[in-house]
Amino acid sequence: MTNDTNTNTTPTLPTLEDWQHWTLVMGRAQQMMMEYWAEQMSRGQKMPDWSSPAFGFGAQPSGGANDPMALMSAGAQAWAKGLETWGKMMGGVVAAPPASDTPIRDRRFAAPEWQENPIFDTIRRSYLQISDQLLGQVEEVEGLDPDARQKLRFATRSFVDAMAPSNFAVTNPQVLKRTLETRGENLLKGLSNMLRDLAAGQLTQTKPGAFEVGRNLATTPGKVVKETPLYQLIQYTPTTDEVLRTPVVIFPPWINRFYILDLTPEKSFVKWCVDQGISLFMVSWKSADESIADAGLDDYVLNGQVDAIDTIRDLLDVESVHAIGYCVAGTTLAATLAYLQAKGQADKVKSATFFTAQVDFSEAGDLKLFLGDETMGLLQQLTAEKGYLDGRYMAATFNLLRGRDLIWSYVVNNYLMGDEPAPFDLLHWNSDTTNLPAAWHRNYLDTLYKGNKLAEKGGISVAGTPIDIGSVKTPSYIQAGREDHIAPPQSVWKVMDHFVGEKRFVLAGSGHIAGVVNPPSAGKYQYWINDEPAATLDAFVAGAKEHAGSWWPDWRAWLEKQDGAKVKATGARVPGKGKLKPIEDAPGSYVRAR
Repeated sequence: MTNDTNTNTTPTLPTLEDWQHWTLVMGRAQQMMMEYWAEQMSRGQKMPDWSSPAFGFGAQPSGGANDPMALMSAGAQAWAKGLETWGKMMGGVVAAPPASDTPIRDRRFAAPEWQENPIFDTIRRSYLQISDQLLGQVEEVEGLDPDARQKLRFATRSFVDAMAPSNFAVTNPQVLKRTLETRGENLLKGLSNMLRDLAAGQLTQTKPGAFEVGRNLATTPGKVVKETPLYQLIQYTPTTDEVLRTPVVIFPPWINRFYILDLTPEKSFVKWCVDQGISLFMVSWKSADESIADAGLDDYVLNGQVDAIDTIRDLLDVESVHAIGYCVAGTTLAATLAYLQAKGQADKVKSATFFTAQVDFSEAGDLKLFLGDETMGLLQQLTAEKGYLDGRYMAATFNLLRGRDLIWSYVVNNYLMGDEPAPFDLLHWNSDTTNLPAAWHRNYLDTLYKGNKLAEKGGISVAGTPIDIGSVKTPSYIQAGREDHIAPPQSVWKVMDHFVGEKRFVLAGSGHIAGVVNPPSAGKYQYWINDEPAATLDAFVAGAKEHAGSWWPDWRAWLEKQDGAKVKATGARVPGKGKLKPIEDAPGSYVRAR
Protein backbone atom coordinates (compact mmCIF):
# COMPACT_ATOMS: atom_id res chain seq x y z
CA MET A 1 0.00 0.00 0.00
CA THR A 2 1.36 3.47 -0.86
CA ASN A 3 2.07 6.07 1.82
CA ASP A 4 -1.16 8.03 2.33
CA THR A 5 0.74 11.20 3.29
CA ASN A 6 2.65 11.33 0.01
CA THR A 7 0.21 12.37 -2.70
CA ASN A 8 2.94 12.47 -5.36
CA THR A 9 3.80 8.81 -5.05
CA THR A 10 3.08 6.89 -8.24
CA PRO A 11 1.55 3.46 -7.59
CA THR A 12 3.70 0.54 -8.72
CA LEU A 13 2.05 -1.33 -11.55
CA PRO A 14 1.69 -5.10 -11.17
CA THR A 15 4.29 -7.13 -13.04
CA LEU A 16 3.44 -9.96 -15.41
CA GLU A 17 4.41 -12.36 -12.61
CA ASP A 18 1.95 -10.61 -10.27
CA TRP A 19 -0.90 -10.94 -12.75
CA GLN A 20 -0.05 -14.59 -13.39
CA HIS A 21 -0.02 -15.26 -9.66
CA TRP A 22 -3.39 -13.56 -9.00
CA THR A 23 -4.91 -15.27 -12.01
CA LEU A 24 -3.77 -18.59 -10.53
CA VAL A 25 -5.27 -17.65 -7.16
CA MET A 26 -8.63 -16.83 -8.71
CA GLY A 27 -8.47 -19.97 -10.86
CA ARG A 28 -7.82 -22.13 -7.82
CA ALA A 29 -10.71 -20.43 -6.03
CA GLN A 30 -13.06 -21.16 -8.92
CA GLN A 31 -11.83 -24.75 -9.04
CA MET A 32 -12.58 -25.16 -5.34
CA MET A 33 -16.08 -23.77 -5.87
CA MET A 34 -16.69 -26.12 -8.79
CA GLU A 35 -15.42 -29.15 -6.85
CA TYR A 36 -17.67 -28.23 -3.95
CA TRP A 37 -20.77 -27.92 -6.11
CA ALA A 38 -19.87 -31.08 -8.01
CA GLU A 39 -19.90 -32.91 -4.70
CA GLN A 40 -23.23 -31.31 -3.79
CA MET A 41 -24.72 -32.30 -7.15
CA SER A 42 -23.64 -35.89 -6.53
CA ARG A 43 -25.78 -35.71 -3.39
CA GLY A 44 -28.78 -34.44 -5.31
CA GLN A 45 -28.27 -30.69 -4.81
CA LYS A 46 -28.88 -28.23 -7.65
CA MET A 47 -26.11 -26.29 -9.35
CA PRO A 48 -26.24 -22.58 -8.38
CA ASP A 49 -26.96 -19.81 -10.85
CA TRP A 50 -23.56 -18.12 -11.01
CA SER A 51 -25.06 -15.09 -12.76
CA SER A 52 -27.33 -14.44 -9.80
CA PRO A 53 -26.58 -11.30 -7.82
CA ALA A 54 -26.59 -13.55 -4.75
CA PHE A 55 -23.15 -14.77 -5.82
CA GLY A 56 -21.86 -11.30 -6.67
CA PHE A 57 -21.22 -12.08 -10.35
CA GLY A 58 -24.42 -10.65 -11.84
CA ALA A 59 -22.95 -7.27 -12.79
CA GLN A 60 -19.22 -7.59 -13.20
CA PRO A 61 -16.96 -4.55 -13.23
CA SER A 62 -14.57 -4.12 -16.10
CA GLY A 63 -12.04 -6.91 -16.08
CA GLY A 64 -14.32 -9.76 -15.04
CA ALA A 65 -14.04 -12.29 -12.24
CA ASN A 66 -10.36 -13.02 -12.96
CA ASP A 67 -9.35 -9.41 -12.24
CA PRO A 68 -8.57 -9.06 -8.50
CA MET A 69 -8.16 -5.28 -8.80
CA ALA A 70 -11.62 -5.00 -10.32
CA LEU A 71 -13.14 -7.09 -7.54
CA MET A 72 -11.44 -4.97 -4.87
CA SER A 73 -12.59 -1.82 -6.61
CA ALA A 74 -16.14 -3.15 -6.73
CA GLY A 75 -15.94 -3.92 -3.01
CA ALA A 76 -14.75 -0.42 -2.16
CA GLN A 77 -17.51 1.11 -4.30
CA ALA A 78 -20.07 -1.10 -2.58
CA TRP A 79 -18.87 0.06 0.81
CA ALA A 80 -19.02 3.71 -0.24
CA LYS A 81 -22.55 3.18 -1.55
CA GLY A 82 -23.43 1.53 1.74
CA LEU A 83 -22.31 4.56 3.73
CA GLU A 84 -24.20 6.84 1.37
CA THR A 85 -27.34 4.73 1.75
CA TRP A 86 -27.07 4.82 5.51
CA GLY A 87 -26.77 8.59 5.37
CA LYS A 88 -29.85 8.91 3.16
CA MET A 89 -31.80 6.73 5.55
CA MET A 90 -31.15 9.37 8.20
CA GLY A 91 -32.00 12.34 5.97
CA GLY A 92 -28.49 13.31 4.98
CA VAL A 93 -24.96 11.95 4.78
CA VAL A 94 -23.31 12.29 8.15
CA ALA A 95 -19.68 13.28 8.32
CA ALA A 96 -17.31 11.25 10.41
CA PRO A 97 -16.80 12.62 13.93
CA PRO A 98 -13.43 14.18 14.75
CA ALA A 99 -10.55 11.93 15.71
CA SER A 100 -10.20 11.04 19.37
CA ASP A 101 -7.37 9.80 21.56
CA THR A 102 -9.78 7.61 23.55
CA PRO A 103 -8.56 3.98 23.57
CA ILE A 104 -10.55 1.65 21.31
CA ARG A 105 -12.44 -0.97 23.32
CA ASP A 106 -14.29 -2.45 20.36
CA ARG A 107 -12.42 -5.66 19.50
CA ARG A 108 -13.37 -5.35 15.84
CA PHE A 109 -11.16 -2.26 15.54
CA ALA A 110 -8.36 -3.19 17.92
CA ALA A 111 -5.64 -3.30 15.23
CA PRO A 112 -3.53 -0.09 15.27
CA GLU A 113 -4.22 0.55 11.56
CA TRP A 114 -7.80 1.50 12.42
CA GLN A 115 -6.47 4.65 14.08
CA GLU A 116 -3.03 5.17 12.54
CA ASN A 117 -4.13 5.03 8.89
CA PRO A 118 -6.26 8.07 7.99
CA ILE A 119 -8.41 6.12 5.52
CA PHE A 120 -9.33 3.33 7.90
CA ASP A 121 -9.68 5.73 10.81
CA THR A 122 -12.26 7.70 8.81
CA ILE A 123 -14.09 4.54 7.78
CA ARG A 124 -14.17 3.33 11.39
CA ARG A 125 -15.40 6.63 12.81
CA SER A 126 -18.00 7.05 10.08
CA TYR A 127 -19.35 3.56 10.68
CA LEU A 128 -19.58 4.02 14.44
CA GLN A 129 -21.20 7.45 14.08
CA ILE A 130 -23.86 6.19 11.69
CA SER A 131 -24.43 3.03 13.72
CA ASP A 132 -25.02 5.05 16.87
CA GLN A 133 -27.46 7.31 15.07
CA LEU A 134 -29.40 4.38 13.59
CA LEU A 135 -29.64 2.66 16.95
CA GLY A 136 -30.59 5.93 18.61
CA GLN A 137 -33.39 6.53 16.14
CA VAL A 138 -35.00 3.24 17.20
CA GLU A 139 -35.60 4.73 20.63
CA GLU A 140 -37.03 7.93 19.14
CA VAL A 141 -39.62 6.34 16.86
CA GLU A 142 -43.07 7.20 18.17
CA GLY A 143 -46.12 4.98 18.31
CA LEU A 144 -44.35 1.63 18.79
CA ASP A 145 -45.46 -0.86 21.41
CA PRO A 146 -42.66 -2.51 23.46
CA ASP A 147 -42.65 -5.72 21.37
CA ALA A 148 -42.41 -3.83 18.09
CA ARG A 149 -39.62 -1.63 19.43
CA GLN A 150 -37.73 -4.69 20.62
CA LYS A 151 -37.99 -6.25 17.15
CA LEU A 152 -36.82 -3.04 15.49
CA ARG A 153 -33.96 -2.68 17.96
CA PHE A 154 -32.79 -6.25 17.33
CA ALA A 155 -33.08 -5.93 13.55
CA THR A 156 -31.17 -2.63 13.53
CA ARG A 157 -28.43 -3.99 15.77
CA SER A 158 -28.08 -7.06 13.53
CA PHE A 159 -27.89 -4.82 10.45
CA VAL A 160 -25.18 -2.53 11.80
CA ASP A 161 -23.17 -5.51 13.07
CA ALA A 162 -23.34 -7.13 9.63
CA MET A 163 -22.28 -3.91 7.87
CA ALA A 164 -19.17 -3.36 9.99
CA PRO A 165 -16.18 -2.51 7.73
CA SER A 166 -14.17 -5.16 9.56
CA ASN A 167 -16.38 -7.81 7.90
CA PHE A 168 -15.20 -6.92 4.36
CA ALA A 169 -11.80 -7.67 2.88
CA VAL A 170 -11.37 -4.32 1.12
CA THR A 171 -12.10 -2.29 4.25
CA ASN A 172 -10.26 -4.39 6.83
CA PRO A 173 -6.60 -3.36 7.03
CA GLN A 174 -5.58 -6.61 8.71
CA VAL A 175 -7.10 -8.65 5.89
CA LEU A 176 -5.44 -6.48 3.24
CA LYS A 177 -2.10 -6.82 5.00
CA ARG A 178 -2.46 -10.59 5.28
CA THR A 179 -3.49 -10.83 1.62
CA LEU A 180 -0.38 -8.97 0.49
CA GLU A 181 1.88 -10.98 2.80
CA THR A 182 0.53 -14.36 1.70
CA ARG A 183 -0.11 -13.32 -1.91
CA GLY A 184 -3.75 -14.34 -1.59
CA GLU A 185 -3.23 -17.68 0.10
CA ASN A 186 -5.31 -16.50 3.07
CA LEU A 187 -8.31 -15.95 0.79
CA LEU A 188 -7.95 -19.42 -0.71
CA LYS A 189 -7.66 -20.97 2.72
CA GLY A 190 -10.65 -18.90 3.81
CA LEU A 191 -12.64 -20.10 0.83
CA SER A 192 -11.73 -23.68 1.72
CA ASN A 193 -12.94 -23.04 5.27
CA MET A 194 -16.18 -21.53 3.98
CA LEU A 195 -16.88 -24.46 1.64
CA ARG A 196 -16.21 -26.88 4.48
CA ASP A 197 -18.76 -25.04 6.62
CA LEU A 198 -21.28 -24.91 3.80
CA ALA A 199 -21.00 -28.66 3.38
CA ALA A 200 -21.48 -29.15 7.12
CA GLY A 201 -24.26 -26.58 7.28
CA GLN A 202 -22.62 -24.93 10.28
CA LEU A 203 -20.07 -22.23 11.09
CA THR A 204 -16.85 -23.58 12.60
CA GLN A 205 -16.17 -21.89 15.95
CA THR A 206 -13.32 -23.96 17.34
CA LYS A 207 -10.36 -25.88 15.95
CA PRO A 208 -11.59 -29.10 14.33
CA GLY A 209 -10.41 -32.24 16.08
CA ALA A 210 -9.21 -30.46 19.21
CA PHE A 211 -11.89 -31.97 21.41
CA GLU A 212 -13.69 -35.28 21.66
CA VAL A 213 -16.35 -36.44 24.07
CA GLY A 214 -14.91 -39.17 26.28
CA ARG A 215 -11.30 -38.24 25.43
CA ASN A 216 -10.86 -34.73 26.84
CA LEU A 217 -14.49 -33.73 27.43
CA ALA A 218 -17.05 -35.47 29.68
CA THR A 219 -14.38 -37.62 31.31
CA THR A 220 -15.70 -37.79 34.88
CA PRO A 221 -15.81 -41.53 35.74
CA GLY A 222 -19.23 -43.15 35.98
CA LYS A 223 -21.59 -45.67 34.44
CA VAL A 224 -24.80 -45.57 32.46
CA VAL A 225 -27.15 -47.49 34.75
CA LYS A 226 -30.41 -47.06 32.85
CA GLU A 227 -31.45 -46.48 29.26
CA THR A 228 -34.90 -45.60 27.92
CA PRO A 229 -35.97 -44.46 24.45
CA LEU A 230 -35.79 -40.88 25.80
CA TYR A 231 -32.72 -40.74 28.04
CA GLN A 232 -29.73 -42.47 29.58
CA LEU A 233 -29.13 -42.16 33.32
CA ILE A 234 -25.50 -41.75 34.35
CA GLN A 235 -24.33 -42.46 37.91
CA TYR A 236 -20.95 -41.01 38.77
CA THR A 237 -18.30 -42.80 40.81
CA PRO A 238 -17.79 -41.28 44.29
CA THR A 239 -14.36 -39.93 45.20
CA THR A 240 -15.00 -39.36 48.91
CA ASP A 241 -15.47 -41.86 51.75
CA GLU A 242 -18.80 -40.30 52.66
CA VAL A 243 -21.50 -38.62 50.58
CA LEU A 244 -24.62 -36.62 51.29
CA ARG A 245 -27.51 -38.99 51.94
CA THR A 246 -29.83 -37.18 49.53
CA PRO A 247 -28.51 -37.60 45.96
CA VAL A 248 -28.54 -34.95 43.23
CA VAL A 249 -29.93 -35.50 39.73
CA ILE A 250 -29.18 -33.03 36.95
CA PHE A 251 -31.62 -32.42 34.11
CA PRO A 252 -29.70 -30.60 31.35
CA PRO A 253 -31.48 -28.91 28.44
CA TRP A 254 -32.61 -31.39 25.80
CA ILE A 255 -31.67 -28.78 23.19
CA ASN A 256 -27.98 -29.23 24.12
CA ARG A 257 -25.54 -31.97 25.10
CA PHE A 258 -25.25 -32.50 28.86
CA TYR A 259 -21.47 -32.14 28.97
CA ILE A 260 -21.66 -28.35 29.21
CA LEU A 261 -21.57 -29.29 32.91
CA ASP A 262 -18.71 -31.76 32.38
CA LEU A 263 -16.24 -30.00 30.10
CA THR A 264 -12.52 -30.35 30.77
CA PRO A 265 -11.85 -31.57 34.35
CA GLU A 266 -10.83 -28.15 35.63
CA LYS A 267 -14.15 -26.66 34.46
CA SER A 268 -16.43 -29.58 35.24
CA PHE A 269 -19.37 -28.92 37.57
CA VAL A 270 -19.92 -32.69 37.59
CA LYS A 271 -16.41 -33.48 38.83
CA TRP A 272 -16.59 -30.68 41.39
CA CYS A 273 -19.86 -32.03 42.78
CA VAL A 274 -18.49 -35.56 43.06
CA ASP A 275 -15.35 -34.26 44.81
CA GLN A 276 -17.62 -32.34 47.18
CA GLY A 277 -19.17 -35.57 48.43
CA ILE A 278 -22.36 -35.55 46.40
CA SER A 279 -24.00 -38.72 45.02
CA LEU A 280 -24.51 -37.44 41.51
CA PHE A 281 -26.69 -38.58 38.62
CA MET A 282 -27.01 -37.04 35.15
CA VAL A 283 -29.75 -37.41 32.57
CA SER A 284 -28.39 -37.60 29.02
CA TRP A 285 -31.26 -36.93 26.61
CA LYS A 286 -31.44 -38.72 23.29
CA SER A 287 -30.94 -36.54 20.23
CA ALA A 288 -34.28 -36.81 18.47
CA ASP A 289 -34.82 -39.18 15.56
CA GLU A 290 -37.93 -40.82 14.11
CA SER A 291 -38.23 -43.10 17.16
CA ILE A 292 -39.07 -40.21 19.52
CA ALA A 293 -40.45 -37.73 17.01
CA ASP A 294 -43.81 -37.78 18.84
CA ALA A 295 -42.36 -37.07 22.31
CA GLY A 296 -44.03 -34.17 24.13
CA LEU A 297 -44.43 -32.47 27.48
CA ASP A 298 -45.88 -35.55 29.16
CA ASP A 299 -42.88 -37.59 28.03
CA TYR A 300 -40.24 -35.15 29.27
CA VAL A 301 -42.03 -34.71 32.61
CA LEU A 302 -43.29 -38.25 33.33
CA ASN A 303 -41.08 -40.55 31.24
CA GLY A 304 -38.09 -38.29 31.75
CA GLN A 305 -37.86 -36.34 34.98
CA VAL A 306 -40.30 -38.23 37.22
CA ASP A 307 -39.03 -41.58 35.95
CA ALA A 308 -35.41 -40.64 36.68
CA ILE A 309 -36.34 -39.36 40.15
CA ASP A 310 -38.18 -42.58 40.99
CA THR A 311 -35.34 -44.71 39.59
CA ILE A 312 -32.77 -43.01 41.82
CA ARG A 313 -35.01 -43.17 44.89
CA ASP A 314 -35.47 -46.88 44.40
CA LEU A 315 -31.80 -47.56 43.60
CA LEU A 316 -30.48 -45.79 46.72
CA ASP A 317 -33.49 -46.51 48.92
CA VAL A 318 -34.04 -42.83 49.74
CA GLU A 319 -37.25 -40.86 50.09
CA SER A 320 -36.23 -37.92 47.92
CA VAL A 321 -33.63 -36.33 45.66
CA HIS A 322 -32.26 -32.87 45.00
CA ALA A 323 -33.10 -31.92 41.40
CA ILE A 324 -31.30 -29.44 39.13
CA GLY A 325 -32.93 -28.07 35.97
CA TYR A 326 -30.84 -26.08 33.48
CA CYS A 327 -32.56 -23.68 31.04
CA VAL A 328 -35.53 -25.38 29.31
CA ALA A 329 -35.13 -28.42 31.57
CA GLY A 330 -35.64 -26.03 34.46
CA THR A 331 -38.92 -24.96 32.87
CA THR A 332 -40.10 -28.56 32.71
CA LEU A 333 -38.76 -29.16 36.23
CA ALA A 334 -41.16 -26.45 37.41
CA ALA A 335 -43.95 -28.35 35.63
CA THR A 336 -42.76 -31.58 37.27
CA LEU A 337 -42.82 -30.02 40.75
CA ALA A 338 -46.33 -28.65 40.14
CA TYR A 339 -47.48 -32.05 38.90
CA LEU A 340 -46.02 -33.83 41.95
CA GLN A 341 -47.67 -31.22 44.16
CA ALA A 342 -51.03 -31.85 42.50
CA LYS A 343 -50.58 -35.61 42.99
CA GLY A 344 -49.56 -35.33 46.64
CA GLN A 345 -46.03 -36.55 45.84
CA ALA A 346 -44.03 -33.35 46.34
CA ASP A 347 -41.81 -35.02 48.96
CA LYS A 348 -40.06 -36.96 46.19
CA VAL A 349 -37.98 -33.81 45.58
CA LYS A 350 -36.30 -32.39 48.69
CA SER A 351 -35.03 -29.30 46.86
CA ALA A 352 -34.90 -27.87 43.35
CA THR A 353 -32.14 -25.81 41.76
CA PHE A 354 -32.71 -23.74 38.65
CA PHE A 355 -29.86 -22.68 36.38
CA THR A 356 -30.97 -19.73 34.21
CA ALA A 357 -34.48 -21.18 33.88
CA GLN A 358 -37.72 -19.40 33.05
CA VAL A 359 -41.26 -20.27 34.14
CA ASP A 360 -42.93 -16.97 33.23
CA PHE A 361 -42.11 -15.77 29.71
CA SER A 362 -43.65 -12.31 29.82
CA GLU A 363 -40.12 -10.80 29.74
CA ALA A 364 -38.27 -13.58 27.97
CA GLY A 365 -35.89 -11.42 25.94
CA ASP A 366 -34.79 -11.53 22.31
CA LEU A 367 -35.68 -15.18 21.69
CA LYS A 368 -39.31 -14.08 21.55
CA LEU A 369 -38.42 -12.27 18.32
CA PHE A 370 -38.17 -15.65 16.58
CA LEU A 371 -41.75 -16.70 17.27
CA GLY A 372 -43.57 -15.01 14.42
CA ASP A 373 -45.85 -16.79 11.98
CA GLU A 374 -43.03 -16.96 9.42
CA THR A 375 -40.73 -18.76 11.86
CA MET A 376 -43.39 -21.20 12.99
CA GLY A 377 -44.29 -21.91 9.37
CA LEU A 378 -40.62 -22.54 8.54
CA LEU A 379 -40.33 -24.96 11.46
CA GLN A 380 -43.34 -26.82 10.10
CA GLN A 381 -41.71 -27.10 6.67
CA LEU A 382 -38.32 -28.15 8.05
CA THR A 383 -39.78 -30.95 10.13
CA ALA A 384 -42.66 -32.16 8.00
CA GLU A 385 -40.81 -35.17 6.55
CA LYS A 386 -38.95 -36.69 9.52
CA GLY A 387 -40.80 -35.24 12.49
CA TYR A 388 -37.75 -33.74 14.19
CA LEU A 389 -35.81 -30.50 13.89
CA ASP A 390 -32.16 -30.52 12.86
CA GLY A 391 -30.30 -28.97 15.80
CA ARG A 392 -28.22 -26.77 13.51
CA TYR A 393 -31.22 -24.47 13.05
CA MET A 394 -31.44 -23.88 16.80
CA ALA A 395 -27.68 -23.29 16.96
CA ALA A 396 -27.96 -20.68 14.22
CA THR A 397 -30.75 -18.94 16.12
CA PHE A 398 -28.68 -18.72 19.30
CA ASN A 399 -25.70 -17.46 17.30
CA LEU A 400 -27.86 -14.69 15.85
CA LEU A 401 -28.57 -13.40 19.34
CA ARG A 402 -24.86 -12.53 19.60
CA GLY A 403 -24.01 -12.18 15.93
CA ARG A 404 -21.04 -9.87 16.43
CA ASP A 405 -19.23 -12.41 18.61
CA LEU A 406 -20.60 -15.74 17.39
CA ILE A 407 -20.89 -15.10 13.64
CA TRP A 408 -19.00 -12.12 12.26
CA SER A 409 -15.82 -12.58 14.28
CA TYR A 410 -15.51 -16.07 12.78
CA VAL A 411 -16.33 -14.86 9.28
CA VAL A 412 -13.35 -12.52 9.54
CA ASN A 413 -11.02 -15.03 11.20
CA ASN A 414 -11.95 -18.13 9.20
CA TYR A 415 -12.92 -16.80 5.78
CA LEU A 416 -10.99 -13.53 5.33
CA MET A 417 -7.84 -14.08 7.39
CA GLY A 418 -7.80 -17.77 6.47
CA ASP A 419 -7.05 -18.86 10.02
CA GLU A 420 -8.41 -21.78 11.98
CA PRO A 421 -10.31 -20.78 15.10
CA ALA A 422 -8.57 -21.37 18.42
CA PRO A 423 -9.40 -24.54 20.38
CA PHE A 424 -12.18 -23.73 22.87
CA ASP A 425 -14.08 -26.46 24.68
CA LEU A 426 -17.18 -24.35 25.32
CA LEU A 427 -17.55 -23.48 21.64
CA HIS A 428 -17.02 -27.12 20.67
CA TRP A 429 -20.02 -27.90 22.87
CA ASN A 430 -21.92 -24.95 21.37
CA SER A 431 -21.48 -26.45 17.90
CA ASP A 432 -22.36 -30.00 19.01
CA THR A 433 -26.02 -29.71 18.13
CA THR A 434 -28.97 -31.88 19.21
CA ASN A 435 -32.07 -32.69 17.19
CA LEU A 436 -35.44 -31.87 18.72
CA PRO A 437 -38.86 -33.54 18.49
CA ALA A 438 -40.64 -31.18 16.11
CA ALA A 439 -44.15 -31.11 17.54
CA TRP A 440 -42.88 -30.71 21.10
CA HIS A 441 -40.50 -27.92 20.06
CA ARG A 442 -43.27 -25.98 18.32
CA ASN A 443 -45.61 -26.60 21.25
CA TYR A 444 -42.97 -25.36 23.69
CA LEU A 445 -42.52 -22.15 21.73
CA ASP A 446 -46.22 -21.61 21.11
CA THR A 447 -47.63 -22.61 24.51
CA LEU A 448 -44.89 -21.44 26.85
CA TYR A 449 -42.99 -18.65 25.09
CA LYS A 450 -45.88 -17.08 23.21
CA GLY A 451 -48.87 -18.17 25.27
CA ASN A 452 -47.10 -18.06 28.67
CA LYS A 453 -49.47 -20.80 29.80
CA LEU A 454 -47.18 -22.26 32.45
CA ALA A 455 -47.59 -19.02 34.42
CA GLU A 456 -51.37 -19.49 34.45
CA LYS A 457 -53.09 -21.64 37.06
CA GLY A 458 -54.29 -24.67 35.11
CA GLY A 459 -52.91 -23.18 31.90
CA ILE A 460 -51.35 -26.50 30.95
CA SER A 461 -51.90 -30.10 32.01
CA VAL A 462 -49.58 -33.05 32.49
CA ALA A 463 -51.15 -36.43 31.70
CA GLY A 464 -54.57 -34.80 32.04
CA THR A 465 -53.79 -33.16 35.39
CA PRO A 466 -53.99 -29.34 35.39
CA ILE A 467 -50.96 -27.88 37.14
CA ASP A 468 -50.25 -24.67 39.00
CA ILE A 469 -46.65 -23.53 39.57
CA GLY A 470 -48.05 -21.16 42.16
CA SER A 471 -48.60 -24.21 44.39
CA VAL A 472 -44.93 -25.30 44.41
CA LYS A 473 -43.60 -25.42 47.98
CA THR A 474 -40.31 -27.19 47.23
CA PRO A 475 -37.29 -25.25 48.58
CA SER A 476 -35.63 -23.71 45.54
CA TYR A 477 -32.23 -22.23 44.67
CA ILE A 478 -32.62 -19.90 41.68
CA GLN A 479 -29.55 -18.76 39.74
CA ALA A 480 -29.58 -16.10 37.03
CA GLY A 481 -26.83 -14.56 34.88
CA ARG A 482 -26.47 -10.80 34.96
CA GLU A 483 -25.60 -10.58 31.24
CA ASP A 484 -27.76 -13.50 30.12
CA HIS A 485 -29.25 -12.78 26.68
CA ILE A 486 -31.17 -16.08 26.46
CA ALA A 487 -32.86 -16.14 29.87
CA PRO A 488 -32.63 -12.51 31.06
CA PRO A 489 -32.32 -12.10 34.84
CA GLN A 490 -35.58 -10.17 35.06
CA SER A 491 -37.31 -13.17 33.47
CA VAL A 492 -35.59 -15.73 35.72
CA TRP A 493 -36.56 -13.61 38.74
CA LYS A 494 -40.22 -14.34 38.06
CA VAL A 495 -39.76 -17.79 39.61
CA MET A 496 -39.68 -15.82 42.86
CA ASP A 497 -43.14 -14.43 42.12
CA HIS A 498 -44.75 -17.84 41.56
CA PHE A 499 -43.24 -20.45 43.89
CA VAL A 500 -44.48 -20.25 47.48
CA GLY A 501 -41.81 -22.32 49.24
CA GLU A 502 -38.42 -21.26 50.60
CA LYS A 503 -36.39 -19.55 47.86
CA ARG A 504 -32.82 -18.32 47.51
CA PHE A 505 -32.00 -16.11 44.52
CA VAL A 506 -28.42 -15.71 43.30
CA LEU A 507 -27.37 -13.30 40.57
CA ALA A 508 -24.12 -14.45 38.94
CA GLY A 509 -21.74 -12.45 36.85
CA SER A 510 -21.56 -13.16 33.08
CA GLY A 511 -24.23 -14.88 31.00
CA HIS A 512 -26.16 -18.02 30.14
CA ILE A 513 -23.14 -20.33 30.02
CA ALA A 514 -20.15 -18.70 31.72
CA GLY A 515 -22.40 -17.53 34.53
CA VAL A 516 -23.17 -21.19 35.29
CA VAL A 517 -19.89 -22.87 34.34
CA ASN A 518 -17.65 -20.89 36.69
CA PRO A 519 -15.50 -23.19 38.86
CA PRO A 520 -14.09 -21.77 42.10
CA SER A 521 -10.54 -22.55 40.98
CA ALA A 522 -10.86 -20.08 38.10
CA GLY A 523 -11.29 -17.09 40.42
CA LYS A 524 -13.50 -15.35 37.84
CA TYR A 525 -16.59 -13.18 37.96
CA GLN A 526 -18.71 -12.66 41.06
CA TYR A 527 -22.18 -13.20 42.43
CA TRP A 528 -24.69 -11.21 44.46
CA ILE A 529 -26.77 -12.29 47.46
CA ASN A 530 -29.44 -10.33 49.28
CA ASP A 531 -30.70 -12.04 52.43
CA GLU A 532 -33.37 -9.42 52.98
CA PRO A 533 -36.83 -9.79 51.39
CA ALA A 534 -37.03 -8.14 47.95
CA ALA A 535 -40.19 -7.73 45.91
CA THR A 536 -38.42 -7.07 42.60
CA LEU A 537 -35.10 -7.75 40.92
CA ASP A 538 -34.23 -4.06 41.17
CA ALA A 539 -34.86 -4.16 44.92
CA PHE A 540 -32.74 -7.31 45.19
CA VAL A 541 -29.84 -5.66 43.33
CA ALA A 542 -30.11 -2.47 45.37
CA GLY A 543 -29.59 -4.34 48.62
CA ALA A 544 -27.36 -7.17 47.40
CA LYS A 545 -23.84 -7.89 48.61
CA GLU A 546 -21.22 -8.74 46.01
CA HIS A 547 -19.04 -11.83 46.51
CA ALA A 548 -15.95 -12.57 44.44
CA GLY A 549 -15.63 -15.75 42.42
CA SER A 550 -17.92 -18.71 41.92
CA TRP A 551 -21.36 -19.18 43.47
CA TRP A 552 -20.93 -22.98 43.51
CA PRO A 553 -19.78 -23.13 47.17
CA ASP A 554 -22.80 -21.05 48.20
CA TRP A 555 -25.07 -23.57 46.49
CA ARG A 556 -23.23 -26.50 48.13
CA ALA A 557 -23.68 -24.93 51.58
CA TRP A 558 -27.38 -24.30 50.86
CA LEU A 559 -27.80 -27.91 49.71
CA GLU A 560 -26.36 -29.25 52.95
CA LYS A 561 -28.77 -27.07 54.93
CA GLN A 562 -31.63 -28.91 53.23
CA ASP A 563 -30.25 -32.25 54.46
CA GLY A 564 -26.79 -32.51 55.97
CA ALA A 565 -26.94 -36.23 56.75
CA LYS A 566 -24.14 -38.34 55.25
CA VAL A 567 -23.68 -42.02 54.45
CA LYS A 568 -20.78 -44.24 53.46
CA ALA A 569 -19.98 -44.20 49.75
CA THR A 570 -20.39 -47.95 49.41
CA GLY A 571 -22.90 -50.43 48.01
CA ALA A 572 -25.45 -48.88 45.68
CA ARG A 573 -23.67 -45.52 45.98
CA VAL A 574 -21.03 -47.02 43.66
CA PRO A 575 -22.20 -47.44 40.04
CA GLY A 576 -22.96 -51.09 39.34
CA LYS A 577 -22.97 -52.18 42.99
CA GLY A 578 -26.71 -51.79 43.40
CA LYS A 579 -29.70 -53.37 41.66
CA LEU A 580 -28.98 -51.46 38.40
CA LYS A 581 -26.10 -53.04 36.51
CA PRO A 582 -23.83 -50.96 34.27
CA ILE A 583 -24.82 -50.67 30.63
CA GLU A 584 -21.70 -48.82 29.51
CA ASP A 585 -19.13 -46.32 30.76
CA ALA A 586 -19.93 -42.65 31.07
CA PRO A 587 -20.52 -40.48 29.12
CA GLY A 588 -22.63 -43.08 27.31
CA SER A 589 -23.73 -43.48 23.71
CA TYR A 590 -26.65 -41.03 23.60
CA VAL A 591 -24.34 -38.04 23.96
CA ARG A 592 -22.30 -39.27 20.99
CA ALA A 593 -25.25 -39.99 18.70
CA ARG A 594 -25.68 -37.64 15.75
